[in-house]
Amino acid sequence: MAIKKLSKPIRKKTTAAGGKKSTPAVKKVAVKKSNKETSALEKEKETKEANVLANLDKQRKTGAKRPKKKATTKQTMDLLDAIVEGMKERKAKNITILNLKGIENRVSDYFVICDADSNTHVNSIADSIEETVEKLNGERAFHTEGQQNGEWILIDYINIVAHVFQREFRDHYNLEGLWGDAEITNIN
Repeated sequence: MAIKKLSKPIRKKTTAAGGKKSTPAVKKVAVKKSNKETSALEKEKETKEANVLANLDKQRKTGAKRPKKKATTKQTMDLLDAIVEGMKERKAKNITILNLKGIENRVSDYFVICDADSNTHVNSIADSIEETVEKLNGERAFHTEGQQNGEWILIDYINIVAHVFQREFRDHYNLEGLWGDAEITNIN
């Protein structure tokens, strides 16, 4: 149990054997903290320690930086064509290519964005992109996410990132507006 000290000690007057008063003796009284205060403080401390450990684990796991891909212009353009072909194969709508090369601190060289009508359509287009790229270029995606909900699937090929949206999510996130300095090419 934790013991809390009082800020002012309790003084008790004592008398010496001859009836004279001597200097007062100081008696400190210990006060117990309530169980609620103790458990709340302990919980807070445990939570802080757990957060520190969790953050350290995340840093260890994600310590690797995004790799840089050395590709020739021809290889990049072939990959770009394969991604667009995979989108067209499953009837993707409003295909747009954003050339990000002229932008400082960019994530990749190109974004290829399209939209679809439903979750199933989004998943189908994403699958088609991966299959077509692997078949034509022999490359696999570095990272893919969003398949669980089918609202926005991102397929990362390091220097090109493909985004497959449902229409309302594409309008909401507005990547074309966010990367407005990019050179935009619309594919019909």
